[in-house]
Amino acid sequence: MLAKQHPQAVRVVFKGVEHAMQAPLAEHRFEKLASLFDDLTARGVTRVVLAGAMSRPALDPSQLDPFMMQLAPRLMSAMQGGDDAILRLIIAVFEEQGFEVVGAHELLPGMTVPDGVFAGPEPKDAHLSDASRAMDILLALSPLDVGQGTVVAGGLCLGIETLQGTDALLRFVGETPEHLRRGKGGVLVKAPKRGQDLRVDMPVVGPDTVRNAAAAGLEGIFGAAGKVLIVEQDATRSALEETGLFLAGRVL
Repeated sequence: MLAKQHPQAVRVVFKGVEHAMQAPLAEHRFEKLASLFDDLTARGVTRVVLAGAMSRPALDPSQLDPFMMQLAPRLMSAMQGGDDAILRLIIAVFEEQGFEVVGAHELLPGMTVPDGVFAGPEPKDAHLSDASRAMDILLALSPLDVGQGTVVAGGLCLGIETLQGTDALLRFVGETPEHLRRGKGGVLVKAPKRGQDLRVDMPVVGPDTVRNAAAAGLEGIFGAAGKVLIVEQDATRSALEETGLFLAGRVL
């Protein structure tokens, strides 16, 4: 989507990381960030967007350039924390090199969950009550840098997103025995951690999220309005129509 809206952009991928980007591409190595910065500067790049999902890379110490050797102590310290600590370091490193880091949502207006219903039926009072409970749980956990999603049904928390991600959370919820649930229904709520830098790692929902939520027996999805990305919006809307779920935003 970014490439389509901004065809002049330099598209950077990293060696060893799976991607679906089409040429033209600039491929670099994590171990040699100095060459990345030199390349971007030579191309006249001043702004950087970090887009897409990526797991923590396995670095080859023998390939580290002097810049990365100098960065290593800060990187090792950040890796002892959660994803937020690493992402904050990455932002800081780019900014120290003179680049402005911007969020994908800043370049693609209308990508985030709106305030109110995006598609699907109007949420019921029970859904709103479960959503409030879920928001309280996420806000309480945010200082611990655990995850960005939780499922609540009938006031009971059925699962919290951890390192494995939202799809794993929904599979886990779907395996919950019926006698532990207060009937059917419930909602998935996604929201950023308190104080999270929304330029990177903004929570995301898409068509797979909708279908997996339906398979888990949920009736809807809430996202923090303006703070959760909707990818493949047309496909997401179709998935909501297909499953009968709703997707709605709430202001935090």
